[in-house]
Amino acid sequence: MFAIVRTGGKQYRVAAGDKIAVEKIDGEAGDTVSLGDVLLAGDGGEVKSADGLVVSAEIIAQTRGEKVIVFKKRRRHNYRRRNGHRQSLTLLRILAVGEAKKAAPKKEAAAKTEAAPATEAKAAAPAKEAPAKAASAKDAAPKKEAAPKKAAAPKSEAAAEKAAPAKKPAAKKAAPKKDA
Repeated sequence: MFAIVRTGGKQYRVAAGDKIAVEKIDGEAGDTVSLGDVLLAGDGGEVKSADGLVVSAEIIAQTRGEKVIVFKKRRRHNYRRRNGHRQSLTLLRILAVGEAKKAAPKKEAAAKTEAAPATEAKAAAPAKEAPAKAASAKDAAPKKEAAPKKAAAPKSEAAAEKAAPAKKPAAKKAAPKKDA
């Protein structure tokens, strides 16, 4: 059975066992991804309904495509711009083309619930360390405040005159009137 799938703004004809390179999809190597935007499905020469079909695929690797050189030039204007680009790609192996299986999401949800207690324990550990850091920051703060108070006292009369407020700027003179 084959299907026409749209992903990353492009369309691909896929069947079970095919390997394709598509625009980057989030995930790591070994993760399973479902491509739900199926446009057409068929078996041999006959076309079947694509309603409710899902294509499941496994991520083989995250890679990058070949470098493409973009060169712009305007003749007789000394204008040249050279730029390169490498597209991020995901290599997929198509596992199956068929109806959406509801058992697979339950397994993923179970894996997430098993991982959740471990992440909660990790989240609780930094919370215990945070008050200790805050206490050390409070000890450091009064030391910083005490230093400016000592430096504020003038040592001599010359220093006291410099510390006096600055003079006001001179008043602007009015422009002379023009006789017409």
